[in-house]
Amino acid sequence: MRKKTILIQSNFCRALTGFGKNKKNILKHLYKTGKYKIVEAANGRLYDDPNLKNLPWDCYGTMKDKDSVSEEDQRSNGYGGLLIDKIVSDVRPDVFIGIEDIWAFNNIHHRPWFNKVNTMIWTTLDSLPILPDAIEYAPKIDHYYVWSNFAEKAFKEIGYDHIKTLRGSLDTQNFFRLSDDIRLDLRKRNNISEKDFIIGFVFRNQLRKSIPNLLDGFKKFKGKNPNSKLLLHTCWSEGWDIPRLLEEKQIDSQDILTTYFCDHCGSYEVRPFTSEDETCPYCGSKGFHTANVVKGVSEKQLNEIYNLMDVYCHPFTSGGQEIPVQEAKLTELITLVTDYSCGEDSCSEDSGGIPLGWNEYREPGTQFIKASTDPESIDQMLQGVYDMTKQERQDLGRKSRQWVTDNFSTEVVGKQLEDIIDEMPFLDEETNIDDLSYNECFPFPENMNNEDFVVCLYKNILNDRVDHNTPGYKKWVSDLNSHEASQSEIYKHFINVAKKQNKSKKTNFEDILGDKDEGKRVAVVIQGNDVDVILINSLMENLQKKHKKHNIYVFTEPSYFEYIEDNPYVYKCIPYSQSIKNPLILEGSGNHQGFFEAAYYPTATTRLLQCNIHNGI
Repeated sequence: MRKKTILIQSNFCRALTGFGKNKKNILKHLYKTGKYKIVEAANGRLYDDPNLKNLPWDCYGTMKDKDSVSEEDQRSNGYGGLLIDKIVSDVRPDVFIGIEDIWAFNNIHHRPWFNKVNTMIWTTLDSLPILPDAIEYAPKIDHYYVWSNFAEKAFKEIGYDHIKTLRGSLDTQNFFRLSDDIRLDLRKRNNISEKDFIIGFVFRNQLRKSIPNLLDGFKKFKGKNPNSKLLLHTCWSEGWDIPRLLEEKQIDSQDILTTYFCDHCGSYEVRPFTSEDETCPYCGSKGFHTANVVKGVSEKQLNEIYNLMDVYCHPFTSGGQEIPVQEAKLTELITLVTDYSCGEDSCSEDSGGIPLGWNEYREPGTQFIKASTDPESIDQMLQGVYDMTKQERQDLGRKSRQWVTDNFSTEVVGKQLEDIIDEMPFLDEETNIDDLSYNECFPFPENMNNEDFVVCLYKNILNDRVDHNTPGYKKWVSDLNSHEASQSEIYKHFINVAKKQNKSKKTNFEDILGDKDEGKRVAVVIQGNDVDVILINSLMENLQKKHKKHNIYVFTEPSYFEYIEDNPYVYKCIPYSQSIKNPLILEGSGNHQGFFEAAYYPTATTRLLQCNIHNGI
């Protein structure tokens, strides 16, 4: 029985990021079911990275070498935008799942395979108002998922009911509360007193993590509770200049702990920060540094670090899910989380979390609503946990773990993903996913109101879906309603756009041909009618005898493929394009190396085209 092929694009599954962890979990889950053929597209990794070969599933890097990419394409390259078409073409998946921030999928609806292959976008949205790009994609993407109820609720408020929450997954076996004896031993190993009250925060040192607010709240709390310390598990060489903040706020650096990790022996130690690249106390080598997303602690070690804490505090401006919050809950820590964005889920009563108050500010440029967590609230909520009995902390911690297990575990999220995939149809083997053409011959739609008229043009001429929230739709409807343009004028504009796009398309032979035949190819270009196609097709056996070790590629109109594809001497049929009208495009000349040793144009006139060069053979 044929298995569905699932292509999943996101951070590399071994990256120490939220996207990377989630991808690793779901890849392992789907692979273990045995129901699917799994293929990974790894953002941030070179296409031919040899380290991608040591996985139980096929894996392609989505990046080109940076030196070969223009400066304007560097961002797209980082998100796989320059190679994903080639990967999809080679893999021909039944389902494509893209898991990144929404801007990683810029113009995905213009990809030739979009929505021909079942396309699922699973993205993080963290602020109000919702990013315009995310809204514009809403009518285009059938399978659209977000990581938090916050984002789903915001979409519903503007009229989209098909966008659902699918949470990022966690391996609940990796994070759990250790016994009191082990927790005490861990403290002794890291020179932390049993009486110290440890407030923890695990985060990537980004500016959206509210470190100044946390330090202000901690200072207030520390003034009343001298035995408290703050553990910041993060990289100190990026983002916030934490030592400078400590000096500015007059906080003793000995009260701020962090995690050091050794590149060589893999050991870690929690201690006050001194500098990066210290000498490892375990193996004596250089390279003892604060943990980062490239080189850091294992999941087992991170679980131990959570178990050094008495409470977990996560103040931030906004976030898509904030996986460390759920990891902390799994270790039965009480979590304090800013009550905004995805934090609304994690500080609800059901979750066992405690909300942190905040004040609104606007992000310059985007004008997004962002949260500035109130230091007074941090102080008060920390004091509330500090004053709890041991039993009260344990009860709330167990409630937190159960909530994460029920809603975020790999088993739960993986099963939800299976159900989504299983409802999707297989890709039809006849479907052409490598070509995107625009319908410049679509007839003028009669007797339609302005709104339906514009939707019709987008759908039938440009293969695009729009609605009342799409900027282009708003413009054209406004022009029609104000009589600044007529339906006839706008129709002509859409047709001209289609003609321009069709004309500008270039055949990328490297992507189409691949390298399986190592350049041993011949081309046959048939510009004629169906009779010409049938007659020329009868000559393929003799042509194969002439080129014994070469694959034969036939270029003709797609409607004629059925006459040729069953010919055992034809390797592949490719749609004819005006861009190959000149034989030298295929064979090459001078310093230009062609893609084919010989290109035959049996219906062309040699007086018009030099059809007998064939690289001198």
